[in-house]
Amino acid sequence: MIDAGGVLALIMFAALCAAIMAGYPVAFTLAGVALAFAGLAAVLANAGVIDVFVDPSFVTLLPERMFGLIKNEVLLAVPMFILMGVLLERSRVARNECRHGIRPGGNRRGGLGLSVILVGALLAASTGIVGATVVTMGLLSLPTMMSRGYDARLATGTIAASGTLGQIIPPSIVLVLLGDVMGNAYQEAQQAQGIFAFAPLSVGHLFAGALLPGLGLVALYMLYAAVTAWLKPESAPPLVGEGEREDGLITKALAAMMPPVVLILAVLGSILTGLATPTEAAAIGAVGALLLGGLRCCDGRLALPIIAALISLAILIVLALSGTVFEAARQGGLYGTVMQIFAGILILKTTVGILIAIRQLMVAKVMQPALESTMEVTTMVFTIFIGAALFSLVFRGLGGDDTVHKLLTDLPGGATGAMLAVMLLMFFLGFFLDFIEIVFVVVPIVAPSLLILGVDPVWLAIMIAINLQTSFLTPPFGFALFYLRSVAPDGISTGDIYRGAIPFVAIQIAALGLLALLPDVATWLPSLIFD
Repeated sequence: MIDAGGVLALIMFAALCAAIMAGYPVAFTLAGVALAFAGLAAVLANAGVIDVFVDPSFVTLLPERMFGLIKNEVLLAVPMFILMGVLLERSRVARNECRHGIRPGGNRRGGLGLSVILVGALLAASTGIVGATVVTMGLLSLPTMMSRGYDARLATGTIAASGTLGQIIPPSIVLVLLGDVMGNAYQEAQQAQGIFAFAPLSVGHLFAGALLPGLGLVALYMLYAAVTAWLKPESAPPLVGEGEREDGLITKALAAMMPPVVLILAVLGSILTGLATPTEAAAIGAVGALLLGGLRCCDGRLALPIIAALISLAILIVLALSGTVFEAARQGGLYGTVMQIFAGILILKTTVGILIAIRQLMVAKVMQPALESTMEVTTMVFTIFIGAALFSLVFRGLGGDDTVHKLLTDLPGGATGAMLAVMLLMFFLGFFLDFIEIVFVVVPIVAPSLLILGVDPVWLAIMIAINLQTSFLTPPFGFALFYLRSVAPDGISTGDIYRGAIPFVAIQIAALGLLALLPDVATWLPSLIFD
């Protein structure tokens, strides 16, 4: 039997969803609804209608939560990953990657679609921003595919699905935020079970856990595109236009794609090898994006110091990953001194290149918009985080966490039934809420109960990420479809975009089912690396 406080907590959650869907600002809606229901609970308690009262001490915990937010080093990775993606997008490094990357495979039937999927995956990993990826590919790839006779549904579905890969392929902003929230939920679940020697859960665990499922989704997309081209050759013709078979396509593609790929591998490699925290790796990504963007915006002699800085940065990363510099510093002597001087020279070259790159980006009017965009997104994320913290405090004060736990544990099927109910709820909410609201509001409410039931935290986080990716692609409310519609040519209807997305939604659902049956796909690599 749910008590009155629990009912009021559920009504508060429903009121929050209704207010957000009505278009009110999310962060202020979170705080406003929480305070309104805290006051309502106090009035009803004084009137004797309910026997629950939100202790004011719950609300006074908010400053402590905010101070903890400021001290949280993991969340420092958020603005740097955002800056990395924005710089690559605004300096046209991502556009160059897309423009040249799709061409080499286009001379075979269906090859253009396969190239779009592969480039979409690389763009997703480079920018980590679904909207930017979908819009960039819609502007550059869609006209080419349509001019060569591609079926509108296949073309739009391929681009929209590839753009959503930024949700799951690391380094992803979703995984960074989800890693912090899930880590707190995991500690809370362990504490509720009487376990105080907490098992760690970091963003690195989620990056490792998402790697195989993300690559698996890319493989499934490419398999579908290849089979479609084989069964319906007219839907995916080759590039046969004049000038499409000129020499040097592969060289141009490698020149455009290799720098971002190396940068991604450096970021992920430093995290997965344990030599850098996600925050430190994000700093590497931001610096690398800064240098690549500066190189893209300049030519002549000024390009040489930036190229030298990129080479120096690459050598520094290799030396750090191999442990050479640290080992030499421990050994001391002449060898240690020489290695430290060498590292110092590399750092100096990198610094000079960074300064020149910043100058070039400012001249090209890229730096200021990129910083402003990063500041706007970061401010939005952290403001929502503060509002969600207040909402969570009032929700717990009303006994909502106990109510949710009771509802989930009473469902038939145990952990499986509870997991299915949560996935369906998040899939539905994904139509109307952005991933940030779901991660900050819904996950802290449901995750502790699922973890207490024995659900693996890494597997749960990856299931949530793929589930949200699926809802963002599902007609008629999928955000990715709206992004694509905004840049699609007039000859492509909204119905074509919706129908083109349906096969990829089916692939996503099948991938969720496979991951549910084979959780080791998500948990094997983290256990191998971190355990």
